[in-house]
Amino acid sequence: MIPASQTAMPLSISHLPAGSAWWIYAIVIATLALHIGGGSIAILSGYGALFLEKGERLHRLFGKIFVIAMLLMATLGTVLSIPIHQRGNIGAGILAAYLVATAWMTVRRKEGTVGRFEKIVVLVPLGVAVLFLIWAAQATMNGGHLDGYRSPLYYVFAFIAALFASLDFNVIRQGGISGVQRIARHLWRMCFALFFAAGSFFLGQQKVMPAFMHGSPILLALGLAPLAIMIFWLVRVRIGNRFRPQLASP
Repeated sequence: MIPASQTAMPLSISHLPAGSAWWIYAIVIATLALHIGGGSIAILSGYGALFLEKGERLHRLFGKIFVIAMLLMATLGTVLSIPIHQRGNIGAGILAAYLVATAWMTVRRKEGTVGRFEKIVVLVPLGVAVLFLIWAAQATMNGGHLDGYRSPLYYVFAFIAALFASLDFNVIRQGGISGVQRIARHLWRMCFALFFAAGSFFLGQQKVMPAFMHGSPILLALGLAPLAIMIFWLVRVRIGNRFRPQLASP
């Protein structure tokens, strides 16, 4: 299931109070354009990186574009969601940025080592897990719903965020990871972040598409493809012998 945060657009013109100053409209329009543009570039570059030979120059280039675009999309989406209290968007935006940043640092960091970044960033999913638990409790006390979504969804994402934190704690406890574990961590985090972007657009924003596309299995396939490709690459990394070690030096 796509997170509650992925099925609604962040702050839009319709959310602005009547009579707002022109410069407020200009800021919102510009920020929305950057948010949507960043998401579009992230989806294109993310799919491109997945289908290119891992570790090659083009793969690294597409990967860098994906990281920048995802961080832009996630940051602006979170900022736009705060004024209108779209809790799901806030939590998912933070998690998306966290996944991309930690995936990138995994291959930037020397094998078998951890640094200050890893020790600080582990607090991000931990904090998001707490937020989702709070929202889940609020939903439970509010008749089982909050922002139009049922409380179990908030509990599920609290668990997912806590799982991310536990995996980070494990890396810190080991003093770093290397080899297949390092590559796998990079892969699944990048793919999961791409799922956030692709799922948000292909599954969560069908209302902006032509009516004949609503509910299309093609959109479903495009939205879920990052998860299927993630499984493929994780299996290939663990049992194959064709994976290039150059991925360690983006």
